[in-house]
Amino acid sequence: MDALTDLLSPSVLLYAACVTLVAGFVKGAVGFAMPLVMISGISVLVEPRLVVAGIVLPILMSNGLQVLRAGLGAAWDAIVDYRRYILIVFVMILISAQFVTVIPAQTMYLVLGIPVVVLSALQLLGVRFRIPPHRRTLADWGLGLASGTLGGLAGTWGPPTVLYLLALDTLKARQLAVQGVVYGLGSVALLAGHLQSGVLNRETVPFSLMLLVPAALGIWVGFQLGDRLDQEKFRKITLIVLIVAGLNLIRRGLIG
Repeated sequence: MDALTDLLSPSVLLYAACVTLVAGFVKGAVGFAMPLVMISGISVLVEPRLVVAGIVLPILMSNGLQVLRAGLGAAWDAIVDYRRYILIVFVMILISAQFVTVIPAQTMYLVLGIPVVVLSALQLLGVRFRIPPHRRTLADWGLGLASGTLGGLAGTWGPPTVLYLLALDTLKARQLAVQGVVYGLGSVALLAGHLQSGVLNRETVPFSLMLLVPAALGIWVGFQLGDRLDQEKFRKITLIVLIVAGLNLIRRGLIG
């Protein structure tokens, strides 16, 4: 506890835990957005690099739970079917995490937030984006590079992945399984990348460990809600979460 209070005051730690609880609930309900909620919420009071360190272990844990809940068989099918996209994301997270201390965080917030809001709003209004089978390889490369780069730099690669899965008309159960695998393997890369970059170290690990408990509680509650959503409600709520998260990122990019 002393190591934590040396970094942050008890009131700030409580605030970070509450934000993480909410982030876990959203993650459990729709399968993504945990790092987006944590980064946009916690960084109001906490220095951005410490926030990036704090989200690493909760993300790793939450994605592991999502994979186990989907089932190992479904997870393996997802790995086989989306192997190219997953590999590209994994490699790019490892690479781009090394530049997290160089590239301004505000730039990455804008680069991620603007397209997410625009594309999600259009789909919510009825415009459907679809990736035809003959464009799948190109989409894997393009969106995989974008997702992995943003993941390493900003700690979140969920929005591009979700938009990609929606464009493939992926069913809810399948989408949750694929998200769990993509985010799970990506979070392993994020852990390795930030151990190498120095963002996650002896001083910052206790903060990340502390956030595991509220994250797990929030995810469990979110799972209960997610089970009650049909395909169309799931899609609409997913798009709304994307828009809210994207607007938060734009706000962070504009005003810091």
